[in-house]
Amino acid sequence: MRKNNNNHKAELVRKYQAQLVTPFAVLGIITEEDWLTDIDYLPLNVPSMAPQGYLAKEVCRQLQAYLVEPDFKFDISIHIAGTPHQRRVWQAIQDVSSGSTVSYAEIAAQLHSAPRAVGRACGANRIPIIIPCHRVISKNGGLGGFMNSSDGNPLEIKRWLLRHEST
Repeated sequence: MRKNNNNHKAELVRKYQAQLVTPFAVLGIITEEDWLTDIDYLPLNVPSMAPQGYLAKEVCRQLQAYLVEPDFKFDISIHIAGTPHQRRVWQAIQDVSSGSTVSYAEIAAQLHSAPRAVGRACGANRIPIIIPCHRVISKNGGLGGFMNSSDGNPLEIKRWLLRHEST
């Protein structure tokens, strides 16, 4: 029996409630009920999409405020599934202020963990910028990874965000 590839492809397509164009990527916004659940970095050639619903509109408004003022404090209800360790890492990352960075090793020491485990938790973050994993760098001051990548466009996005916050 032949499998219907169109259904399989449809399952792979994310359902965004907004697609916000920024200087570094198009942000695909996913909300469920009253929660922000995902922000995806999409290629710059993806078209924008107006917010569908109040929460998506508010998420876009706050992201645009951050793009103007890097010290902007987000006030959005988020819901993200993760292990207890991932949740502790994400909370530690949220405590890092704009314009500052922290190393994977520093977070690991704070949580009695390992730098690689912190890096894996950063890579599992589904709400970047709001949970600012771009502020986590390697111990020697290098960028480290970003979005489960150690080179290419993800690191360009990380550089852009860090430059934006250092101005």
